Amino acid sequence: MPESDFWDYTLYIPNDLRAVTVCRRTLRLILTLHGLIGLVDTAELLATELVSNAVRHTKGPAALRVRRTPQGVVWIGAWDTDPEPPPPPRPLEQVGDLEDGRGLGLVRACADYWGWQPSARFGDRGKFVWCELAAA
Repeated sequence: MPESDFWDYTLYIPNDLRAVTVCRRTLRLILTLHGLIGLVDTAELLATELVSNAVRHTKGPAALRVRRTPQGVVWIGAWDTDPEPPPPPRPLEQVGDLEDGRGLGLVRACADYWGWQPSARFGDRGKFVWCELAAA
């Protein structure tokens, strides 16, 4: 894979639920311009869940980061100002049609891998909750 196929974007967002839509549309544009249209629907769902959790459950700024690794994986992460780990995802069959509590279950069900890691941005401690999708 040529080096030009590796990229890394970060979108810094305010703590505002409208930023979730901005992130989703930005992610769609990034993936489309890089020829990864087949990942757009799943990636949008995953990013929406990650970013909405970051905005809904913290008080500070947040960020969406999306990158393509040399291994051809698309990595999607949402950073927030809460350094505590996210709660474990509940299986989707336990959540049913509830709006609250299904986000990480969807991420676990749709992504190839997911996880979280401590990270600092804006001078604040926080965390990235991330997932990976195989681009090949």
